[in-house]
Amino acid sequence: QLQLVESGGGLVQPGGSLRLSCAASGFTLDDYTILWFRQAPGKEREGVSCITRSGGRTNYADSVKGRFTISRDNAKNTVYLQMNSLQPEDTAVYSCAAARGTTFACSRTISSYMFWGQGTQVTVSS
Repeated sequence: QLQLVESGGGLVQPGGSLRLSCAASGFTLDDYTILWFRQAPGKEREGVSCITRSGGRTNYADSVKGRFTISRDNAKNTVYLQMNSLQPEDTAVYSCAAARGTTFACSRTISSYMFWGQGTQVTVSS
């Protein structure tokens, strides 16, 4: 079965950090562009960050630029999202998604991705 499994979410205080992981099963991530997106209560889904097949190119939403970092370890078939300086507005279910991609660019348009995981809850609260 083709599956993406997110982990690493939890409850953190404002200003804290979390590192999310997205692990692939049934396929190799190095053939795919990966997107992290989030769904917050009362808000539309937002494409947070994407990374190309080899990790050479990345793209970030303005809302997280400078605070979040996406990376991948293809040997471990895993993509990460390091989230620093977390704020209550970052509270959301964070999911990863995969699309057959190029080595040159990635898109944060969620509809471009064919597989996605079930998500992991991130709650930022004092």
